[in-house]
Amino acid sequence: MTKIIKRLFQLDLPKKRSAFLWGPRKVGKSYWIAQHLADHPVVDLLKSDVFSDYASRPALLRERYQDHTSSIIVIDEIQKIPSLLDEVHWLIENKGLSFLLTGSSARKLRRGHANLLAGRAWRKTMVPLSCLEVEGFDLERILVSGLLPPHYLSPEPLEDLRAYVADYLKEEIAAEALIQNIPSFSEFLRVAAITSSELVNYTNIARETGVSQKAVRSYFDILEDTYLGFRISPWKKSKKRRMITTEKFYFFDVGVANYLARRRPLLGSAEFGKSFEHYLLMELRAYQAYRNPDLLISYWRTSSGQEVDFLLGEKDLAIEIKGAERVHEGDLRSLNALLDDGPVKKCVVVCLEKVPRQMDRKIEILPWRVFIDRLWNGDFC
Repeated sequence: MTKIIKRLFQLDLPKKRSAFLWGPRKVGKSYWIAQHLADHPVVDLLKSDVFSDYASRPALLRERYQDHTSSIIVIDEIQKIPSLLDEVHWLIENKGLSFLLTGSSARKLRRGHANLLAGRAWRKTMVPLSCLEVEGFDLERILVSGLLPPHYLSPEPLEDLRAYVADYLKEEIAAEALIQNIPSFSEFLRVAAITSSELVNYTNIARETGVSQKAVRSYFDILEDTYLGFRISPWKKSKKRRMITTEKFYFFDVGVANYLARRRPLLGSAEFGKSFEHYLLMELRAYQAYRNPDLLISYWRTSSGQEVDFLLGEKDLAIEIKGAERVHEGDLRSLNALLDDGPVKKCVVVCLEKVPRQMDRKIEILPWRVFIDRLWNGDFC
C-alpha cells in the first residue's frame, strides 16, 4: 500500500513577506495549503461564485481584508484575475499584509503585463512527488502512473491520466492560450511526448503536427508557461570540441509523457531506458525546486554524437543514466570524453545495479536509489 508521507516543499515566510507558489494543476498546492494554512483565509478563484465576485469588483479584496490581522492571506489560482494583483500590491505596501499567491499558469499574467509585485514576493515552485515523499515507492509503477499525487495513489491511474489529458491539457490549456486548432494542438502534444528527451527539431515537429514552425514554438512556450514542460539547455563552454547548441524538451511528469506517447515502458526495453532517464530528471528538478533553486541543469553533447545525460552546476556533477542491471566499460565512453574535455568534480552512472562500485577516472556506478539519497543529502552540490 503506497501513501504520501510528507511533502518536501517548505515555506517559512517572514512577517510582511509574500510569495508566489507556481506549479501544474494537481501537483498538490491546494492540499499543502489545507494542511499547513488551515487557519488562514483562502480566496479560491476556482469556485465560480468567488471568481464572479472578485472578477466584477477587484476592490472587494481591499474592502474585506485591509484590517485583517492574520499573517497570510491565500489567493488560489491568481492568474484567473490578474487585476487582483494591484489590490494585493496596495495591501502589502499600505497595510503590511502577507499573501501566498498560487497559480498553475503565468501565461495570462505575462500576456496582460500584470503587476508581479516588483520583487515584493518570493518565487516558489511545487513539482510532482519525489520518491522521498512516498512510502512503498515502486519504480515500475511510477513510469506508468507518473508522480502527480492523485495519479500515483489511484487504483486506476490510466483513467485519471486520460481525464487529465482530455479535460485539462487539450481543453483548458488550449482555451487559455486562445488556440483555435485544437486537433493540431492535440497532435502536437503526442509528438512532443514521443520526442521528449531528444533534441528539439521544430521543422520535423511542425511537419508531423501540420502547423507552422512558429506555431510549434508557441506551443512549447505555452507548455512552459503552464508548468507542463521545460527545456534543458546544452553545455556550450567546451574549449576542445564543437558542441550541439539545440535544447531538449521534457514534460513535467513521466506518466503524462508516457500516456501521451502511448508508451508502456517494460523493463529492458528502450522505452524503459527513456522513461528511467525522465524520472531521474524529475528528481533533479525536485531537488532544484526545494533545495537549490539556482542550480544549473544542462546536458553535454558533441557534434559527433557523444552525449552525457545531465550536468549539474559548473561541471560539479556529470550524470549518465542507464536503465540496465549491469554497466559495462563501453557505457563510459561519453563520460570519458567529457573528462578529457576539462575538469569535472564527480561523474556517476545511475543504473539498476544493486551495489555501488568505483571505476577509474572518478567515475562511480550507483544504484538509482543510492544516488537519490546522496543527492538529497547534499553529497553532490
